[in-house]
Amino acid sequence: MKFRIFFRKSVEKDFSRIPKWDLHRIIKRIGLLANDPRPPGCEKLSTQECYRIRQGKYRILYSIQGEERAIWVIKIRHRKDVYR
Repeated sequence: MKFRIFFRKSVEKDFSRIPKWDLHRIIKRIGLLANDPRPPGCEKLSTQECYRIRQGKYRILYSIQGEERAIWVIKIRHRKDVYR
């Protein structure tokens, strides 16, 4: 059963900062989370109930709501800015 994907409002602003070439790959990667919310290479962040996946120079932070079968994309940022 697939997960549904939701975006926080702040992610819209993140999308506007990302070049189109990278944005297409990021959106494709987020779409794959619907089938496998914990793909190989994802890391659980110790400070929050969030996970991180890498897509090129960008990091995608998201949380999984298991009972609701939902994934909330929290933040998409360049790797140098993501944890600030």
